Amino acid sequence: MPTFETQAYWDAVDRQELLVKTCKACGQAHYTPRSHCPHCFSSDTHWQPASGRAVVYSYAIANRADPPYVVAYVQLAEGPMMLANIVACAPADVHIGQAVQVIFQPDAEGRTRPYFQPTPKDAA
Repeated sequence: MPTFETQAYWDAVDRQELLVKTCKACGQAHYTPRSHCPHCFSSDTHWQPASGRAVVYSYAIANRADPPYVVAYVQLAEGPMMLANIVACAPADVHIGQAVQVIFQPDAEGRTRPYFQPTPKDAA
C-alpha cells in the first residue's frame, strides 16, 4: 500500500516510469523512496526520472519455486541499489555484472511493478 512518501513513486510505476529520489543538499540519488536523504539526512529531496539502466550486483535463484525465478540487487545507473526480479531470461543465464533494463509488468494481483530484463548485447 502506497504511503505519502511512496505515492509519487507508485503513480510513476503505473505510468511505466521509474523514479529515484535525489538530495538537493548532497546531490546523491537514493532508493527506497523516503522523505529524508539516507546519506546526509536532509529533507530537501526531489523525484527524478531514472534511466532504467542497471547492472546485476548480486542475485539468488529461487529453485524450489515453480517456476524458478531470480531476485537480484541491481545497481541503477544513477547509483542506488534496488531489489528486483530479473525476467525474460533463464535463471541460469543471469550473472553478476550483467547489463539489465527496467520493464513494467503486472504482478499476480494485477498491479504494475518494475522488473529488469537483460539488455540486448547490441544495445549495451
